Amino acid sequence: MKNDPLKISGIHDGATPGVYRNAARLRENMTEPKIKLCNYLKTKPLGYKFRRQHPIAGYILDFYCHKLRLSVEVDGGYHLKKEQKIKDSQKTEYLKSVGITEYRFTNEEILLEFEKSIELINSKLRADNPLGAGAGVGIKSKTWLSSSAPSVKNLQLKIKFLPISAMQ
Repeated sequence: MKNDPLKISGIHDGATPGVYRNAARLRENMTEPKIKLCNYLKTKPLGYKFRRQHPIAGYILDFYCHKLRLSVEVDGGYHLKKEQKIKDSQKTEYLKSVGITEYRFTNEEILLEFEKSIELINSKLRADNPLGAGAGVGIKSKTWLSSSAPSVKNLQLKIKFLPISAMQ
Protein backbone atom coordinates (compact mmCIF):
# COMPACT_ATOMS: atom_id res chain seq x y z
CA MET A 1 0.00 0.00 0.00
CA LYS A 2 2.91 2.34 0.73
CA ASN A 3 3.94 2.55 -2.95
CA ASP A 4 0.42 3.08 -4.25
CA PRO A 5 0.31 6.62 -5.73
CA LEU A 6 -3.49 6.67 -5.73
CA LYS A 7 -3.61 5.82 -2.02
CA ILE A 8 -0.90 8.33 -1.13
CA SER A 9 -2.41 11.35 -2.87
CA GLY A 10 -6.04 10.33 -3.27
CA ILE A 11 -8.05 9.32 -6.30
CA HIS A 12 -7.37 12.60 -8.07
CA ASP A 13 -3.57 12.25 -7.80
CA GLY A 14 -2.60 15.90 -7.96
CA ALA A 15 -5.19 17.32 -10.37
CA THR A 16 -5.02 21.12 -10.44
CA PRO A 17 -8.00 23.49 -10.16
CA GLY A 18 -7.70 24.10 -13.92
CA VAL A 19 -8.07 20.38 -14.63
CA TYR A 20 -11.17 20.30 -12.40
CA ARG A 21 -12.70 23.25 -14.29
CA ASN A 22 -11.98 21.57 -17.62
CA ALA A 23 -13.54 18.31 -16.37
CA ALA A 24 -16.69 20.18 -15.30
CA ARG A 25 -16.89 21.83 -18.73
CA LEU A 26 -16.50 18.44 -20.44
CA ARG A 27 -19.27 16.94 -18.29
CA GLU A 28 -21.59 19.70 -19.52
CA ASN A 29 -20.67 19.17 -23.19
CA MET A 30 -20.46 15.41 -23.70
CA THR A 31 -20.61 13.93 -27.20
CA GLU A 32 -23.40 11.56 -28.25
CA PRO A 33 -21.22 8.42 -27.87
CA LYS A 34 -20.12 9.50 -24.38
CA ILE A 35 -23.72 10.22 -23.37
CA LYS A 36 -24.75 6.77 -24.61
CA LEU A 37 -21.99 5.04 -22.65
CA CYS A 38 -22.63 7.25 -19.61
CA ASN A 39 -26.30 6.25 -19.57
CA TYR A 40 -25.22 2.62 -19.39
CA LEU A 41 -22.43 3.05 -16.83
CA LYS A 42 -24.58 5.09 -14.44
CA THR A 43 -26.73 1.97 -13.95
CA LYS A 44 -23.70 0.64 -12.00
CA PRO A 45 -23.20 -2.53 -14.05
CA LEU A 46 -22.41 -5.46 -11.78
CA GLY A 47 -22.42 -3.01 -8.86
CA TYR A 48 -19.43 -0.88 -9.93
CA LYS A 49 -19.59 2.92 -9.85
CA PHE A 50 -18.05 4.93 -12.69
CA ARG A 51 -17.20 8.62 -12.49
CA ARG A 52 -17.45 10.64 -15.70
CA GLN A 53 -14.79 13.12 -16.79
CA HIS A 54 -12.69 12.22 -13.77
CA PRO A 55 -9.55 14.34 -13.13
CA ILE A 56 -6.36 12.52 -12.22
CA ALA A 57 -3.00 14.30 -12.28
CA GLY A 58 -3.01 16.46 -15.43
CA TYR A 59 -5.47 14.20 -17.25
CA ILE A 60 -9.22 13.76 -17.48
CA LEU A 61 -10.51 10.21 -17.80
CA ASP A 62 -13.77 9.90 -19.75
CA PHE A 63 -15.07 7.26 -17.32
CA TYR A 64 -13.28 5.90 -14.27
CA CYS A 65 -14.04 3.10 -11.80
CA HIS A 66 -11.78 3.67 -8.80
CA LYS A 67 -12.56 0.31 -7.20
CA LEU A 68 -11.24 -1.52 -10.28
CA ARG A 69 -8.74 1.12 -11.35
CA LEU A 70 -10.37 1.04 -14.77
CA SER A 71 -10.46 3.92 -17.25
CA VAL A 72 -12.78 3.80 -20.26
CA GLU A 73 -11.98 6.30 -23.02
CA VAL A 74 -14.18 7.21 -25.99
CA ASP A 75 -12.07 8.75 -28.75
CA GLY A 76 -13.41 11.13 -31.39
CA GLY A 77 -11.78 11.90 -34.71
CA TYR A 78 -9.33 14.42 -33.24
CA HIS A 79 -7.53 11.50 -31.59
CA LEU A 80 -6.14 10.70 -35.06
CA LYS A 81 -4.12 13.93 -35.08
CA LYS A 82 -0.41 13.51 -34.43
CA GLU A 83 -0.35 15.86 -31.43
CA GLN A 84 -3.31 14.11 -29.81
CA LYS A 85 -1.80 10.67 -30.41
CA ILE A 86 1.29 11.80 -28.50
CA LYS A 87 -0.85 13.13 -25.63
CA ASP A 88 -2.91 9.91 -25.58
CA SER A 89 0.28 7.85 -25.45
CA GLN A 90 1.61 9.91 -22.53
CA LYS A 91 -1.72 9.54 -20.72
CA THR A 92 -1.68 5.78 -21.28
CA GLU A 93 1.87 5.50 -19.93
CA TYR A 94 0.97 7.53 -16.86
CA LEU A 95 -2.11 5.40 -16.17
CA LYS A 96 -0.02 2.24 -16.50
CA SER A 97 2.54 3.65 -14.08
CA VAL A 98 -0.12 4.05 -11.38
CA GLY A 99 -1.78 0.69 -12.08
CA ILE A 100 -4.87 1.84 -13.99
CA THR A 101 -6.19 -0.37 -16.79
CA GLU A 102 -7.37 1.58 -19.82
CA TYR A 103 -9.95 0.57 -22.41
CA ARG A 104 -10.23 2.74 -25.54
CA PHE A 105 -13.12 2.81 -27.99
CA THR A 106 -13.81 4.99 -31.01
CA ASN A 107 -16.98 7.06 -31.22
CA GLU A 108 -18.12 4.78 -34.03
CA GLU A 109 -17.69 1.64 -31.92
CA ILE A 110 -19.89 3.05 -29.17
CA LEU A 111 -22.53 4.18 -31.67
CA LEU A 112 -22.44 1.22 -34.08
CA GLU A 113 -21.13 -1.69 -31.98
CA PHE A 114 -22.46 -0.75 -28.57
CA GLU A 115 -23.21 -4.30 -27.42
CA LYS A 116 -19.66 -5.48 -28.25
CA SER A 117 -18.18 -2.51 -26.43
CA ILE A 118 -20.37 -3.11 -23.37
CA GLU A 119 -19.51 -6.81 -23.34
CA LEU A 120 -15.79 -6.00 -23.28
CA ILE A 121 -16.31 -3.67 -20.31
CA ASN A 122 -18.55 -6.20 -18.57
CA SER A 123 -15.96 -8.96 -19.05
CA LYS A 124 -13.49 -6.80 -17.08
CA LEU A 125 -16.12 -6.14 -14.40
CA ARG A 126 -16.88 -9.86 -14.09
CA ALA A 127 -13.17 -10.74 -13.96
CA ASP A 128 -12.68 -8.39 -11.01
CA ASN A 129 -15.76 -9.51 -9.09
CA PRO A 130 -15.15 -8.77 -5.40
CA LEU A 131 -15.89 -12.41 -4.58
CA GLY A 132 -12.74 -13.34 -6.46
CA ALA A 133 -9.31 -11.77 -6.50
CA GLY A 134 -10.32 -8.11 -6.54
CA ALA A 135 -8.43 -5.20 -8.02
CA GLY A 136 -6.01 -3.14 -6.04
CA VAL A 137 -2.33 -2.80 -5.30
CA GLY A 138 -0.24 -5.25 -7.27
CA ILE A 139 -2.64 -5.55 -10.20
CA LYS A 140 -0.68 -5.28 -13.41
CA SER A 141 -1.97 -2.46 -15.58
CA LYS A 142 -2.96 -3.04 -19.19
CA THR A 143 -4.30 -1.00 -22.03
CA TRP A 144 -6.95 -2.76 -24.06
CA LEU A 145 -7.71 -1.30 -27.44
CA SER A 146 -10.88 -2.37 -29.16
CA SER A 147 -11.24 -3.16 -32.82
CA SER A 148 -12.48 -0.31 -34.94
CA ALA A 149 -15.74 -0.37 -36.84
CA PRO A 150 -15.25 -1.30 -40.50
CA SER A 151 -15.65 2.02 -42.27
CA VAL A 152 -13.47 4.14 -44.51
CA LYS A 153 -13.34 6.78 -41.77
CA ASN A 154 -11.78 4.30 -39.32
CA LEU A 155 -9.31 2.49 -41.56
CA GLN A 156 -6.40 4.45 -40.05
CA LEU A 157 -7.31 3.09 -36.62
CA LYS A 158 -6.79 -0.53 -37.62
CA ILE A 159 -3.07 -0.13 -36.97
CA LYS A 160 -3.67 1.19 -33.45
CA PHE A 161 -6.54 -0.98 -32.25
CA LEU A 162 -6.41 -4.69 -31.48
CA PRO A 163 -9.26 -7.02 -32.46
CA ILE A 164 -11.65 -7.76 -29.61
CA SER A 165 -10.89 -11.49 -29.95
CA ALA A 166 -7.26 -10.82 -28.98
CA MET A 167 -8.41 -9.49 -25.62
CA GLN A 168 -10.46 -12.47 -24.53
